[in-house]
Amino acid sequence: MEEQRPPRVRTYRTGGGGGRRAAAVLGILLGFGILGAVAFALAGGVGDGPVAPDASGAGTSEVEPPKPILRIVFPEGFTRKEMASRIGAVNEIALEERGITTSLQPRAYLAATEQTTSLPAGFKTSDAPNLEGFLFPATYDFTEDTTSEQLVAAQLEAFGRAWSEVDMAYARSKNLTPYDVLIIASMIEKEVQVPRERALVSAVIYNRLRIGMPLGIDATIRYGYDIPPTQAILQSQLDADHPYNSRKRAGLTPTPISNPGLASLQAAAHPAKVDFVYFVRKPDCKSHFFTASKAKFDAYSRAGTTC
Repeated sequence: MEEQRPPRVRTYRTGGGGGRRAAAVLGILLGFGILGAVAFALAGGVGDGPVAPDASGAGTSEVEPPKPILRIVFPEGFTRKEMASRIGAVNEIALEERGITTSLQPRAYLAATEQTTSLPAGFKTSDAPNLEGFLFPATYDFTEDTTSEQLVAAQLEAFGRAWSEVDMAYARSKNLTPYDVLIIASMIEKEVQVPRERALVSAVIYNRLRIGMPLGIDATIRYGYDIPPTQAILQSQLDADHPYNSRKRAGLTPTPISNPGLASLQAAAHPAKVDFVYFVRKPDCKSHFFTASKAKFDAYSRAGTTC
């Protein structure tokens, strides 16, 4: 019986916008709400298979053909539910295009991500109820024998490598824990499309936390109520006293709201040195207008903005 091999991290992306564009080059459409193509790649496998004894027992041996290598792409900002859905989509493609039935299963993946016994170093004492935030977004190679548990383990290992590059000194000086920084990074990942704005959004979050002002990030409400990006947030949801309603409640959400990449992790630990406490999406639906002035924020024209 061939030995099971854990999935391998093929791509180690560091930027939300850049990572999404790079994935698109592979024929992958990374849209939230519009899925014109499935983010996947199937590659012919190469590698060394085990040597099995000859059936005649004459001492000769033959090399079993290597298992085909499959590939799955998890973009920055995906939630664990979206990752589970991506697994289901890749399974369908693997079966239809290659006749391969994989061992990865969406339900098993979600079950594996409910377990917090293998939290990375530095997070053991956090109150994380699941692995949201720790499932590092990257491109992973796997075979038909790879289990959901092995994929999750590979993501945690990749997260550990990324986290080792994050300097927590400044965040600690502001009494933030590693889990706090991870939560902030998850918000940055959902809000930012222009890389240079990561540190600016981080600064707004830090500044609002400092003065006890609600963060006002609607992505937290969408996460808490599981509202797709194509659906409007209801006024009743905006008004509700919900743990993920950052318009009503000051402080951080109970958990991360996405799985961030390295660039957002670093921005969460190193905000820009600015006094901004407001930002609003510009008409281009990508960049933001930042200000420390409530009057300027209120006066900023939203005309034509349909983001």
